[in-house]
Amino acid sequence: MIDPSEPAVPGALGPPETLEAARLPVPSGLGRLLVLAVVFVCAACGLVYELELVALATYLVGDSVTQASVVLSVMVFAMGIGALLAKRMRCRAAVGFGAVEALLALVGGSSAMALYSCFAWFGQSRSALVGFSLAIGVLIGAEVPLLMTLIQRIRRQDAGGAVADLFAADYVGALVGGLAFPFLLLPRLGQLTGALVTGAVNAVAGGALVLWLFRRDLSPRTRWLLLLVNVLVLALLATGTLLASSFERAARRAVYGPGVRVAVQTGVQEVVMTGGTGGGAGAGRGRKGSGGPLELYLDGRLRVSEVNEYRYHEALVHPAMAGGPHARVLVLGGGDGLAVREILRYRAARSVTVVELDPGVLRLARTDPGLSRLNHHALRDPRVHTVTADAFDWLRQRRAAASGGRPPGPSRRGPPGRRGESAPYDVIVSDLPDPGITASTKLYSQEFYGLAARLLAPGGRLVVHAGAPTQRPRSYWTVEATMRSVGLATVPYRVPGQPADFSGAPDRATGPEGSLPPGRCSAVAARGGNTFWGFLLAARRPPRLDLAPDAPPLVSVTRAGLRADERGEAADRIPFLRPSTLMHPRYQG
Repeated sequence: MIDPSEPAVPGALGPPETLEAARLPVPSGLGRLLVLAVVFVCAACGLVYELELVALATYLVGDSVTQASVVLSVMVFAMGIGALLAKRMRCRAAVGFGAVEALLALVGGSSAMALYSCFAWFGQSRSALVGFSLAIGVLIGAEVPLLMTLIQRIRRQDAGGAVADLFAADYVGALVGGLAFPFLLLPRLGQLTGALVTGAVNAVAGGALVLWLFRRDLSPRTRWLLLLVNVLVLALLATGTLLASSFERAARRAVYGPGVRVAVQTGVQEVVMTGGTGGGAGAGRGRKGSGGPLELYLDGRLRVSEVNEYRYHEALVHPAMAGGPHARVLVLGGGDGLAVREILRYRAARSVTVVELDPGVLRLARTDPGLSRLNHHALRDPRVHTVTADAFDWLRQRRAAASGGRPPGPSRRGPPGRRGESAPYDVIVSDLPDPGITASTKLYSQEFYGLAARLLAPGGRLVVHAGAPTQRPRSYWTVEATMRSVGLATVPYRVPGQPADFSGAPDRATGPEGSLPPGRCSAVAARGGNTFWGFLLAARRPPRLDLAPDAPPLVSVTRAGLRADERGEAADRIPFLRPSTLMHPRYQG
């Protein structure tokens, strides 16, 4: 609770200067309440700025743990600097607070747009990220000392009680801001407009407090100057809000090229698709069409390039289909339908279950003309059943269902209790994001592979896309050590591909040039390169890297090539690596 004002304790230390009582247009009790309300609003806005920087840095740069650590540590350090600098403004606390809030509203509100501009047109945003973290941290740090001075000028109170009231309002505001960002601002307004609206709220709250409640502390010239500054800030933020859609389209063209035809923000990620509108494109080996080759980006990372995706999916699927039955197949990830396309080329494949986190990707794979043509309308095949769920959670529910008879969750196609639901799988295909992406580390953990191994039928095989073995070898071989730790025998192999540098780039992009615009990505992919996609084939008994007798005609994968790829990858093994677990992830970007 907010304590009522108390007389200063005799002998208590106070500020070095005597605080003159503020002349307010309202009673002092109401004045204190209004100041604390502004503290609440400013704290909510400040936390939104912090979360906005973390979210945008994770999206633009990658590795959410590192980016959150950088943003928060720099910002907290800067807040200390801001608190020290605010000591010089306490003699004119009202003017200082008004100036700080106007500047904070402008810097914080425009931060998302500025960072995205640096990424889109200059190719990097790390320096801008650190700069904005410092600036916003300094301004937030200056708020509390100035607000403390203002609230003490309304009615003197012992320092402990004043600090408790101020921090109570601050912490509750931070709670509201922290909840508003993911549940209101981000889904309803997006990152750009959400930051701009937050800045406007910040400017209105700070300006109203100073220009109305403490207006008698301001000279006419200062009052008009602060009013002009706040009006200018609000005008700039309003202009940014009106132009946000146009700016986003222009920035998207700068990042992805002029061929963007799908750009949606699902509940999971941003999905962007370019090209693929021409007729005749098929499995990456047909005519590209007038729209250029299809490229699919998830959260800024290139996941599918029509030019060479067949190399990846042939190498992922077909070695796992050899060595035993392949009637029942489980695909973890793979919502684009391209791995399913390869599986359905086997007549023996009777049932394919796809577990995909993002329903938006599944919807595009079924309905988008370019992507559905590329996957041969695989997700519409009656043998395919799709489930919208997190792969880890779904595997855990399957284990619980097997032991307790509880169904593993609803399926998008077919009833959850259909015949054979609890049967083990002959083949499990793990087509998931790169292990270097922080959000994916649990999908490459010891616990995850332990759950997957329990769903394998006798003689069943598990195949995993394990990242780039030549660019991030330690990460690749950590995946292999993690799979062996659950009792699986592994065979590593690699095929020529174009995995990009992880920093700010995709896990299936086009080589070290991964930051190139889409048109050049396709050109580089078409030339080929000396980097590789890395895979691991695993089973309870040592599997043999081969092709099934009923394998369809393939373009990029041959028996001789697989054996050569196996020998080349095994020669680069890093021994004595420890497995990655949920409590101790060992993957690094």
